[in-house]
Amino acid sequence: MSNDALLVLDKVCKSFGPVQVIDDVTVEVHAGKVSVLLGENGAGKSTLIKMIAGVHEPDAGQILFKGQPVRIRDTKTSEALGIATIHQELNLVPSMSIAENITLGRVPRKFGVINRREMRKIAREALAKLELDLDVNTPVGDLGLAQQQLVEIAKALSLDARVLILDEPTAALTTTEIEHLFSVINQLKAQGVGMVFISHHLDEIAAIGDFVNVLRDGKFIATVPADTEENELVRLMVGRDIDAQFPRVATEPGQNPLLSVQNLSDGRLDDISLEVRPGEVVALAGLMGAGRTELIRAIAGADKYTSGTVKVNGKKLASFDVAAATRAGIGHVPEDRKTQGLVLDASVAENIGYATMAATAKNGLVDRKGQKARAQKVAERLRIRMGNIDQPIRSLSGGNQQKAVFGRWFTAGAKVLLLDEPTRGVDVGAKVEIYELINEITASGGCVLMASSELPEVLGMSDRVVVMSQGRIAGELATPEATQDAIMALAISNVHREEEMGIK
Repeated sequence: MSNDALLVLDKVCKSFGPVQVIDDVTVEVHAGKVSVLLGENGAGKSTLIKMIAGVHEPDAGQILFKGQPVRIRDTKTSEALGIATIHQELNLVPSMSIAENITLGRVPRKFGVINRREMRKIAREALAKLELDLDVNTPVGDLGLAQQQLVEIAKALSLDARVLILDEPTAALTTTEIEHLFSVINQLKAQGVGMVFISHHLDEIAAIGDFVNVLRDGKFIATVPADTEENELVRLMVGRDIDAQFPRVATEPGQNPLLSVQNLSDGRLDDISLEVRPGEVVALAGLMGAGRTELIRAIAGADKYTSGTVKVNGKKLASFDVAAATRAGIGHVPEDRKTQGLVLDASVAENIGYATMAATAKNGLVDRKGQKARAQKVAERLRIRMGNIDQPIRSLSGGNQQKAVFGRWFTAGAKVLLLDEPTRGVDVGAKVEIYELINEITASGGCVLMASSELPEVLGMSDRVVVMSQGRIAGELATPEATQDAIMALAISNVHREEEMGIK
């Protein structure tokens, strides 16, 4: 243990009931350095940072701050020490403004009355650190997921923290937004702020980290330099070598389309037509706001469209009818699993089984025994880390929650799988497992339409790339000839065209 460490978790342990999630782990945070925490979903990373944030206290071991033992009983104690935490799941109030969210819990007052002018000033200064030009009076619920993430980061920066904890802060950000964030992190490093950084994007580790602490199954494995080769980081993290990061196995597609979308339009989509044949993975690429999520949701029956048709196996589906889409064999893994994909207080088994509950009922009664058995089987196959199949799904890590949503549609035997950012917040090992399931679906005659912001994933796991821009299809590329530059050129094509025409 170093004498000059700003913060030290010294041989800490933590259990929840019979499950030990942290076992004798030591991690150090140094002033002006970024310490990366790396591990699979469920390895204990989030629990470890919740100890620092005052959400959980360790059962054993100690926490040292500036060389002195401290007891971080709650979040107020953590903040008083100069520790700010950006959690993986956002802690924002949608109905409140950006300014109100940033100053929540420490609202400035003058003569006992809320000083809204000072509140807005604090918020603008925090946003300016991230080069964000947003109206601080805007309700957070009106913002997209990426902008909400940046508001959460701005809120932490406004605390003038000496220790900053970032739990997957880039998961919902574009490349430009990530560059802005990394620029801010480098400024904070120069000011002596110590940081803990969690990310499943291995390329980010060398770009922003100084050293890496690897966890596996709640145990400390190693501390290595941030420029360690990615293959070695993966081996340390999962305990095995992964031969191919994108193991796409192409199959000969069928002649007739399994999914057909013709002239689909609404307020955000403009005359969208595409087809996906059996055995195909078609990726939807584009900038944030291009319409990828809106298209996925419209096909899934989650959103209404005003004109056009969606057909599965040649049969037309009604607009805005999730049940009809599910019966037709459509499965939907949404962008935001927490609000759109899960019932958080229900069990893991119940969440996996929702899509098959009606189809497997006996005499009008839910087949609870069968549902549980099927859920257990898919949970084991996806290596969902959990205590048992009956525990509330909210108690799982974000990545394991995502695998449960994916497992729901695999259990249901979906033939048309709609994936919206399917591996966001999922570690490298689990990504490969999900990719293998995508291969199984296409090998068995199903098809996949996948919206993803990760261009390596788009290129590595698709057979064709459909690029969207401003709610329209800007072009299509066959994956063997596609490049990141070619995709981005199409993604910005409509934006440039509208700028040239004077359209804002």
